This record gives sequence, C-alpha cells and structure tokens, in this order.
Amino acid sequence: MNLVPDIRNKPKAAAVDKANQTRARWNFCALSKRRLQEPVVSCALGKLYNKDAIIEFLLDRDAYGDGENICSHIRSLKDVKTLTLTPNPAPAALGTEPSERPQFVCPLTMKEMNGAMPFVYLRPCGCVFSAGGLNAMRSTPPDGATDGEKDTCPQCAAKYIRAADCIPLNPGAEQEESLRFALEAQRLLEPVKKSKKRKAAAADPAAEPPAKKAAIAVPSIATASNSLRSTLAMEEAKRKAGMSDAVKALYAGKDSVRKETFMTMGTFTRYA
Repeated sequence: MNLVPDIRNKPKAAAVDKANQTRARWNFCALSKRRLQEPVVSCALGKLYNKDAIIEFLLDRDAYGDGENICSHIRSLKDVKTLTLTPNPAPAALGTEPSERPQFVCPLTMKEMNGAMPFVYLRPCGCVFSAGGLNAMRSTPPDGATDGEKDTCPQCAAKYIRAADCIPLNPGAEQEESLRFALEAQRLLEPVKKSKKRKAAAADPAAEPPAKKAAIAVPSIATASNSLRSTLAMEEAKRKAGMSDAVKALYAGKDSVRKETFMTMGTFTRYA
C-alpha cells in the first residue's frame, strides 16, 4: 500500500478549484448562489446579485444563512444598482455545460464577462463594460488632471466622474477592502436621522417649553382685551344714541359750549 501522497496532482486540483470559484462569482448570485438572471444588481463593493434575492434578504435578513456575512452593508434597495448588461450572442461551444457559458459581454469589445479581464459598472446609469473597452472610449485625460470634467457613458450618454463612479465588478481582496473603506467613509458623512421620539416631541404641542407656550398665549390675551374694549365702546354708543336731548345735555363734554338759563345758572352740570 502506497502511503506517500501524490503531490503531482495538487497544483492541478488547486487550478481547477480556482477556476470553479471564478466561474461561480461571474455566473451565480453571490447571495442566493442561483444562476444570475436579470434584473441583476451590484453593490458598492462590486458583487453580483439577483435582485429578487436582495429583496428577500431585506424582507428577512435571516432568509439566507450567510446573508449578513455577504451583504450586511446593504440596508435598502438604494444601496444597490440595477445593471444594464449585454447578453452574449455567441452560441455555446459543443460539449459545454450551459452554466459554464458566460451570459454577458462588453458591448464595446464583445469580450465575455467571465473573469478573464476586469469589468466595471458606472454608478449613475448601471451600464457594464470591460475596463479596457471603457478606457479606450474615455474623453477626459488619463491622469484625471482636469478637475470637474465628466466622461460620457458610451452606451446611454449619462455623465459620470471616472475616479468616483467606475465600480469594479468582483474585485480582488485588496481592491474590495478599498471599496469598503470608501463606503464607510461616505456613510460617516450622511446626516444623522431624527429618532422617532424626537419627531414625536416636535409634532406634539404639549411638549413645547413653558416659555414658548407663554409667548404664544400673550398675543391671545391682548387680542381679547382689544375686542372687549371695542364691544364696550359700541354698547356705549348705542346707549347714547337712544338718549333724549335733555339727557344728552347732562353728559355733555367739558369742551362743549353750554347755554345757561336763569333756571340753570350756577347749578351742577354732569360731564361725561
């Protein structure tokens, strides 16, 4: 019995395993492990998912056993982009399993999206190209020296900033770490959302400070006083309007000209 391990087959087995992993990353959903089927989405880390799998995950984050490990950074559908993919027009080679045939190609170079060369998607529009094909079509300088200048998507004419909007698909470990760091830095800049308790306090007038309540109450009292004075003045005017001339004379103002007679001279006259 030969107990010596056959080390000659180890490199070959490792190469086959790596090829299978690459094929799985480009042909299957990173979350559900089902074959990619449009609509296909990608996140800020460049992973590929079936959109229905992401929806299932958001509705129930325990729907997939390793879901939190794979896409815990996805909080809502706003964190993924629906991709515009170009189907592979070439027929499958004889003897090739359907799952092994790349489904999509670059619309510029017709190179297959199989992991042999890097592919990217544009954040504003979701169009997918090979990195080489997109580089050949860019309009800005290669070093990006022109500040603020934007490139144009060669497929849909959407504007994008090359340094910020080209997201690599299925990046390597080091590149994925850089994308994760950029995502976390971006989220630190997001405004802090108000808690439900603070929103309820803002909507409830009873929760207002006493000083604010007093400030609101003062104008109401002043308004009531003015109204009362106006009402009393109107009542007084009505009362005087019904008086006889003789009675009105008793309430004559101080400045009014009085005519005294022999009978009233020197007597007390009432003023209003």
